[in-house]
Amino acid sequence: MNAVAVHHVVEGPSEAPVLVLSGSLGSTLRMWDAQAARLSSRFQVVRFDMRGHGKSPVPPGPYTIADLGHDVIALLDRLGAAKAHFCGVSLGGMVGMWLAAYAPDRIDRLVLCCTSPRLGPPEMWVDRARTVREQGTAALADAVVSRWLTPEYAARNPEVATGLRDMIATTPAEGYAGCCGAIERMDLTGVLPTVRATTLVIAGADDPATPPAHGASIAAAIPSARMAIVPHAAHLANIEQADTVTALILEHLDG
Repeated sequence: MNAVAVHHVVEGPSEAPVLVLSGSLGSTLRMWDAQAARLSSRFQVVRFDMRGHGKSPVPPGPYTIADLGHDVIALLDRLGAAKAHFCGVSLGGMVGMWLAAYAPDRIDRLVLCCTSPRLGPPEMWVDRARTVREQGTAALADAVVSRWLTPEYAARNPEVATGLRDMIATTPAEGYAGCCGAIERMDLTGVLPTVRATTLVIAGADDPATPPAHGASIAAAIPSARMAIVPHAAHLANIEQADTVTALILEHLDG
C-alpha cells in the first residue's frame, strides 16, 4: 500500500486535540473555510486535499477507499498524531468509516456528513470516470453543483456556486476519475457494526446525492451513533448551513 503525501494545512493550538477534516469528491481543503476559524479555536484542525485533488499528488488510478484511508494514516504519522477526531463529508465520510473500521486505534470521535457506506450503481461511477477522462472535470461541474447546493441557496449566493464550479473544474481528471473508482468498488455496510468510535451522522434534508435514508442506515448500524438532519441543505450541508453544522460538530466533539 503506497500512501501519498497529501497537501495539508494545520490551524489551531498545537496542544489541542487533533481534528481532521476531509472533503467530497471534486473538492479541495477550501470546502471547510466556513468551519475552520471556529473549529481551530478549540482544536488543532488538519485540512487536506485528497489524493488527485488540489495541490496533492495525482498518482495513476484507480484508487480504493483503503488507499485514501492509508493517506490519512500517513498524514497523522507525519504530524506525530497518535489519534484524531475525524469529520468527513461525502467521500470524506466514506474514508472516515473505513478508518474507524480498519484503523480504530487512530480515530477518536467521528462525524459523517452527507455520505453513504455504499453508493451505487457502480455503472454510474464508471460512466463518470470515463466522462472526465475524455472531456475533463469541467464537463461535470454544473451538474455536480446542482446536487451540492439547493437551487434557492445557489440563487442567493451565486459567488459560492461559481467558486464550487471552479473547484470542480480545476480538479485533475485522473484524480477525479481515480476516486470515482474508489466509490464504484466500495461497500462498507458489513463493517459498520464493528465501528466503536462515538459517531455523529449528519444528513441534509434536501440532499439528492445521499438522501437522509443513507445516513439513517449508517446510524442504525454503528452501535454508538446518533443522527441529525439539517433542514434546507443539499449535499454540502457544511456550506449551505455552515453555522448549524459547525455547532453540531462542536457539540459532538465536546461529548
